[in-house]
Formats: sequence, structure tokens, C-alpha cells
Amino acid sequence: MAKAEMKTKPTGSDVEDFIAHAQPERRQDEARQLIAMFKRITGEEPKMWGPSIIGFGSYDYKYESGREGTSLRSGFSPRKAALSLYLMGAYCTPEAQAEQERLFGLLGKHKVGKSCLYINRLEQIDMEVLEKLVRNNWDLMNERYPQ
Repeated sequence: MAKAEMKTKPTGSDVEDFIAHAQPERRQDEARQLIAMFKRITGEEPKMWGPSIIGFGSYDYKYESGREGTSLRSGFSPRKAALSLYLMGAYCTPEAQAEQERLFGLLGKHKVGKSCLYINRLEQIDMEVLEKLVRNNWDLMNERYPQ
């Protein structure tokens, strides 16, 4: 089966130009803080994925159904309502899920979705815990999908 045409793929758009237009204005500073953290953890440069996601690294996947694709390894979007961080790695093992839940309990004010972490303001969370969450997820993605 061929790779599926993904809507969210690298665009070549300028990351800094995207950040400069993020609203509310505090999202611009928060996005720069997150970029610095992601670069430190991943060693990757940020790239735009689709119109609104800042991604770090990529991986190829293939489901049992035969469907294939390429996605960002990790990243975030400085959306108006909340910062959305994409943390896919913890779903690799039950132990990783348990550790992620433990860290969520220490993080501060946030919400979660299937593989997304939503934060209203970085000042409302523990940045060291956030860094552990991102690092754990990055390491788990690298184990599951070696580069």
C-alpha cells in the first residue's frame, strides 16, 4: 500500500514568521521558549508542519492495515486557546503511560487529549516537569522508530 497523503506535512514556511503572528501576543514568547527547549532535547531545528504546527524530526510509520505515512516526531502549536504539545511516545508501553501520568500530576494546570498536552500559559506549569515529559516522549519515539 502506498503512503497516505497527509494533510500535516513539512511546508518549508518560515517558523519565525509564523511565530511573529501568533496571538495572543504572549504566545510569541512562549513559542520561542518551547523552541529552545525542543532544540535542546532533540538536537533538531524546528520546521513548519502544515499551517500551524512547529515540528522537530520526523518518522515513517506503517500500520498493520498497510497504511503508511510520515509524521513529526514531536512538536507543538501555539494556538490562541492553548499551547498544544504533541507527545506520541508514551503510548508505546504501559510503563511509559504510567510515567507520563505521574509527570502530568506534577506539571501544573493543563488538559490532555489522546496524544496532546494543552497548556494555557507556560507560567502555570513546572517547566522542568514539561522538559521531562518532552524528553521521555522523544526518547520513546526514537526507540520505537529509530532514526
